[in-house]
Amino acid sequence: MTPQQIEIHPRHPGADAALIERFRHLPVANVSDCMLRLTAAGARLRPMHAGGAMAGTAFTVKTRPGDNLLVHKALDLAAPGDIVVVDAGGDLTNAIIGELMSGYAASRGLGGIVINGAVRDADTLRAGRFPVYAAGVTHRGPYKDGPGQINVPVAIDGMVIRPGDIVVGDADGLLCIPLEEAAAICEAATAKHAAEAVTLVEIAEGRLDTGWVDTLLRRQGYTGGL
Repeated sequence: MTPQQIEIHPRHPGADAALIERFRHLPVANVSDCMLRLTAAGARLRPMHAGGAMAGTAFTVKTRPGDNLLVHKALDLAAPGDIVVVDAGGDLTNAIIGELMSGYAASRGLGGIVINGAVRDADTLRAGRFPVYAAGVTHRGPYKDGPGQINVPVAIDGMVIRPGDIVVGDADGLLCIPLEEAAAICEAATAKHAAEAVTLVEIAEGRLDTGWVDTLLRRQGYTGGL
């Protein structure tokens, strides 16, 4: 049996909206630390918009490099708030989206677009607030032939993203939180964020205790003067 050229699967309902909103107010770095620093989407995927946090339910697309037929369909099918995550193989030869498609996604109330590939109309994207993350920029446009799949698990630089998982992003990059672990990770990241806020106050007031550094140096066997 040969694979079908086109596969379109139903949308996964994803996490509760209140939980997603909590993630929107947490730095991605804090969430990453609470996931043991084991998961990342790769440093190549950078924000192409003017800034601001992104959080939403993953609506995934797997497409042939340089082709955006299934991306167009995904923008029609995704629900408001969803993050359309496109695995285009990381290839930068052809842009997968640009000003028109990002504008359409924004008009439908989607939460953002992630492209493991290239975009174009970079100046327009950078001037806007609609979240777009991509690996690069090229003027060369896409093809519209397929094949492709919608709402299947995809992987970006080792980070597996399943339909319904939570995707977050800020200036530091992207992170996918597995749906079944999201509530516990959110609690841990919230606590870490609060602890770092206390540390910032201690720094500002000149009373930060850095004694732990010498403790770790001794534990590593350092015997010189401290």
